[in-house]
Amino acid sequence: MHTGKIKKIARDRGFGFISDTDGREVFFHRSSLVDIQFEALTEEHKLTFEIENSPKGPQAVNIHVSQ
Repeated sequence: MHTGKIKKIARDRGFGFISDTDGREVFFHRSSLVDIQFEALTEEHKLTFEIENSPKGPQAVNIHVSQ
């Protein structure tokens, strides 16, 4: 599992980017969120997630809000 914080959210398009603890910026889509609504996310949320390779590069999946 990886950890990070939301860097940017494109609410009208349903995706955003997470800055992980290694300094990488990882794409995420609202469909990868677990137990939280996309509309409730803010740039202050800390997250745990897995990374999968997609045709466009690394993508965060199985995303949970950290406590």
